[in-house]
Amino acid sequence: MKKITELYRGKAKTVFSTENPDYLILEFRNDTSAFDGQRIEQLDRKGKINNKFNYFIMTKLAQAGIPTQIETLLSDNEVLVKKLTMIPVECVIRNRAAGSLVRRLGVEEGLVLNPPTFELFLKNDALHDPMVNEYHCQSFGWATEQQLNRMKVLSFEINKILIELFAKAGLILVDFKLEFGLFNGDIILGDEFSPDGCRLWEQDSLKKMDKDRFRQGLGGVIEAYEEVAQRIGVPL
Repeated sequence: MKKITELYRGKAKTVFSTENPDYLILEFRNDTSAFDGQRIEQLDRKGKINNKFNYFIMTKLAQAGIPTQIETLLSDNEVLVKKLTMIPVECVIRNRAAGSLVRRLGVEEGLVLNPPTFELFLKNDALHDPMVNEYHCQSFGWATEQQLNRMKVLSFEINKILIELFAKAGLILVDFKLEFGLFNGDIILGDEFSPDGCRLWEQDSLKKMDKDRFRQGLGGVIEAYEEVAQRIGVPL
């Protein structure tokens, strides 16, 4: 399937239409951004790594019964996906305290959260993706109660699957974000799952192996992404 028209250019991916109106092509770029796009750099190999990482994770989730938009890996940087009507809300699961949760609540980074927390954030860069609740989503028409319930159930199912997958590779899944959309009326997992949108730490040293290496100026971003990919079995 071929790219026809560029529909949207995000921070790290470009979305193209295809000859089939039900499918899109996602092109993963080397762009790496932080702080709502205020800092952007090109990191060699990042597009390829994230594309293959995402395809691997989405395929694993689909095999476990999670409905995903993933279809076919087309090239190092491109993947064919179902065209979803996206719900403009991010679902965030936290297994340990990190990032904005630490800043908001003043808790210690790394604190184990039992049970894991589930949060919702409106996708809006201009407003810095504010935290919202289920009533906001329903009142403003972003999602129905039934859709929100389904998104929550799927998010926790995904958490269980991925905690085990990363633990086998000696990694802690600290937190992650998910985006969902509608395909033929059904809630489907969309967007991507890569080290750009989750936090992964070494089990023993708690070394950060994700995008925080870029945000915090720790260096070795691509090397960390590649190591995580290799440890969980992503064919690069």
